[in-house]
Amino acid sequence: MSFRSHDGSTQAESTRDAELVELIYRRYSVLLLSFCLKLTDGDRPWAEDVLQETMLRAWRHARVIAGHTSDLMPWLATVARRIVLDDRRARRARPQEVSPEPLEYVPADDQLEPLLWRMAVAEALPSLTAAHREILTETVLRDRELKQAAEVLGIPLGTVKSRTYYAIRALRQALEERSA
Repeated sequence: MSFRSHDGSTQAESTRDAELVELIYRRYSVLLLSFCLKLTDGDRPWAEDVLQETMLRAWRHARVIAGHTSDLMPWLATVARRIVLDDRRARRARPQEVSPEPLEYVPADDQLEPLLWRMAVAEALPSLTAAHREILTETVLRDRELKQAAEVLGIPLGTVKSRTYYAIRALRQALEERSA
């Protein structure tokens, strides 16, 4: 009595198929790997994967190729070529990977932080004196240098420096009160 596997083959047939693939591997693996290296432009890991997949397909079709063992290289080469073509098509269909490292480590220009800072300052400004609001509007919100702010406001540079210092202190206190 012989037992049949899920694919309908007996244990003896499966053993014969495995022996045939082992024979094919011993006879053709070096030549096929060389061929696969050419197909994959020298990418050895990919070439080895193609060789492995080709041998797996040979095993799946062992009964079909069993009678043609005199020269299987054309069949194996065709299978390997199709595997490489399918791999290339699949790679083109997927978006290209940009980097092996996680995106959290890729440096990026953070535009959110300055925006949040400006929003917090704008919310806290009404609690400041008119002079402090005016100086912070020019220096922080409009991002002007102290000399430019002095020219725009028509006041001496020294006054801009001291007002900016005291306005930032008052702003810091207003922001701390808001967060508490």
